[in-house]
Amino acid sequence: MESNPSSSATRRIAIDPITRVEGHGKITLLLDADNHIHEARFHIVEFRGFEKFIQGRPYWEVPFLVQRLCGICPVSHQLAAAKAVDQLVGIDELTPAATKLRRLLHFGQILQSHALHFFHLSSPDFLFGFGSDPLQRNIIKVLEKYPEIALKGVKLRKYGQQIIQVITGKRIHGTGTVPGGMNKPLTVAERDTLLANIHDILEWSQDALALNEHIHLAHPAHHEFGTLHSNFLTMIGAEGELEFYHGGLRAYYADGTVIFDQFDYRDYQRILQEEVRSWSYMKFPYFSALGIEQGWYRVGPLARINNCDSISTALAEAARQRFKVFGQNGLVHNTLAYHWARMIELLHCAESIQQLLQDAEITSTELMVEKNEPRSEGIGVIEAPRGTLFHHYQINEEGLITKANLIVSTTSNNQAMNESIRVVANQYLEGKEITEALLNHLEVAVRAYDPCLSCATHALGKMPLQVELQDNTGTLVDRLTKGTSGEIHRQR
Repeated sequence: MESNPSSSATRRIAIDPITRVEGHGKITLLLDADNHIHEARFHIVEFRGFEKFIQGRPYWEVPFLVQRLCGICPVSHQLAAAKAVDQLVGIDELTPAATKLRRLLHFGQILQSHALHFFHLSSPDFLFGFGSDPLQRNIIKVLEKYPEIALKGVKLRKYGQQIIQVITGKRIHGTGTVPGGMNKPLTVAERDTLLANIHDILEWSQDALALNEHIHLAHPAHHEFGTLHSNFLTMIGAEGELEFYHGGLRAYYADGTVIFDQFDYRDYQRILQEEVRSWSYMKFPYFSALGIEQGWYRVGPLARINNCDSISTALAEAARQRFKVFGQNGLVHNTLAYHWARMIELLHCAESIQQLLQDAEITSTELMVEKNEPRSEGIGVIEAPRGTLFHHYQINEEGLITKANLIVSTTSNNQAMNESIRVVANQYLEGKEITEALLNHLEVAVRAYDPCLSCATHALGKMPLQVELQDNTGTLVDRLTKGTSGEIHRQR
């Protein structure tokens, strides 16, 4: 991705911050005199530090501390940490009711997160065009011009949040999990309330999928937009089925051949390493056996739909079959196909929620397993909305955290986002003239991965944006500023 051109022949573009993503980041490009990209970097410019400051805390606090990493996917962190904590108290398997309740919680989390990302953050790009008027590219304008589409997105997210609230007590940063199970059952009345709207949720999920299929298939230019041929990593079910909560790890090369399959995630340190680079607070994971240059990989919806052999629900499985036809050697590499894959998962979540709510055991009060011999180490892994999520904790004799390691989904996609930025910059950068359309093309590439950079979300793109182009002497060549209301100003 990077080279070392002479400093006398290069210039730098910075996009700071990226809009319509969860958190704060920036993009920098290093170009030569012919506008060839020598470096393309995606920087995380905020520091979270959870791995450090939870040290010394009691293990049972961790699921509720780490969910403060994010306001969009807190359930994902709670569940991954809860699985690790279960191991710390000597438990490897919960009661059937507790497992189903956690799965229901997880499906609600993925449903609301996927709905938020497409309808609120990404749909403006596809409905209005990547290079359209920036004042149009926000959820407010979608509501004005496409009210039916926007309202379905709002209601889908609302339903997912209702599930979370019923199980954890709050839509954001609730409780629910305890070492060895869950702290309260789902009542019959709560179950019936959720079931009352499930047919609408199924219908709207199918509509969202149909819209994304149409968008991707009707626009051939999307197929090569930021497209990469990469390795893929996901969790997988025992029969190779799509799995979000528990299973083994599967990885494919870009050509569809297997790197490893059904690998025990508790041994993840045997297959994954993490590189630290000076210009980002985010780590760069890679497959140990393949090395830094060849071992990077992608996670998330695209990886999951590519890696699985089937989906357990009928409508989503039919959608997967249509998706796979579009690929090569069984894999789809198109970066913008992340959105299509995301909607397949949205539909799968809706179908799975219906199945669980109709399961008589979902209202059982048998939610706890007795603690066994404690352990000093616990590793919890789930498939979060954005991809495979690792939580690894070690404790001392007093039950206090001594070491923590988190490999967050967006971290695993770090190198891929950098590579996609480079590809898009090479595809769309034209001369010295900086255009707002160019800026948004680069951001579209990042948004495809649905990066979660922190708790903060700027759904309306209201953060001020300033991009400067300097020559090798540091002289300002061009400056473009987008204000908080979306207006564009140029200063030379």
